[in-house]
Amino acid sequence: MIARIWSGESPLWLLLLPFSWLYGLVSGLIRLCYRIGIKRAWRAPVPVVVVGNLTAGGNGKTPVVIWLVEQLAQRGIQAGVVSRGYGGKAERYPLLLTSHTTTEQAGDEPVLIFQRTGAPVAVSPNRSEAVQALLAAHPVDIVITDDGLQHYALARDKEMVVIDGVRRFGNGWWLPAGPMRERASRLRTVDAVIVNGGEALSGEIPMRLIPGQAVNLLTGERQDVSQLPALVAMAGIGHPPRFFATLEQCGAQLAARIPLADHQALSLADVDPLVTVNQNLIMTEKDAVKCRAFAKPNWWYLPVDAELSGEKPELLLQELMSLLR
Repeated sequence: MIARIWSGESPLWLLLLPFSWLYGLVSGLIRLCYRIGIKRAWRAPVPVVVVGNLTAGGNGKTPVVIWLVEQLAQRGIQAGVVSRGYGGKAERYPLLLTSHTTTEQAGDEPVLIFQRTGAPVAVSPNRSEAVQALLAAHPVDIVITDDGLQHYALARDKEMVVIDGVRRFGNGWWLPAGPMRERASRLRTVDAVIVNGGEALSGEIPMRLIPGQAVNLLTGERQDVSQLPALVAMAGIGHPPRFFATLEQCGAQLAARIPLADHQALSLADVDPLVTVNQNLIMTEKDAVKCRAFAKPNWWYLPVDAELSGEKPELLLQELMSLLR
């Protein structure tokens, strides 16, 4: 229903417009307070790069963060990552991630980034405190924030926005009548617009998610997803249909598709009934980090990597490198 409202297919968005106007007014006033100096943003002693979006729901920010961390590491630059840690509840903040940190404490995306890249990661509702904790514990050259475009209390040197190239901005209205956190005009002020799938417009950086082989949660065995029989797909991300479409493009024959809420907490009791012993369960890597502690032998996940094309990605990396001089 939310997808139909936000796309404009359902006229119910008209009933929500007064709440959207209020949301837009409040968010605009907050940004204005920082722009004219009524509120002051904290500036870190190292460059800060924000990877965010204008809409609610999954657009592909986390793969872009991982891409940036890995690309900078190849150039000898140590990046650290900070996040709100949505879905997690730590005993205290800021929380520096370790190999023992759970998704219940830090949220799924920070744990995924930490496990994928090995980069220092800190989470806190106050991202400035997360940056300070990160810098106190690690020799970080640059900080990347996973989300936080609208967190103006943290000063930033570069802003990147990731857009779902298929859904883009829906009906264009602020939450809750539409999917927008800020209006599309905000793109004029950011440093890079990265478009995940669909058609990139002039000036935008095309991106696609490249799937790898399916990985068994228990053994680490890798296998082409097309070779897994009796496959049931589960996705707890912002836009589950994208994951199901990716599986089918890889040749998977899906017996069932099970969409879950983004960042949904998972337990053995939630997941185990989804498949029989004769079926295989395939999930996103974001779901896998929540399921490893109680995984079964027939559970797999599909890793994906961001691939940015054209000349702009290299120019973007050069701009980030120039911040360090």
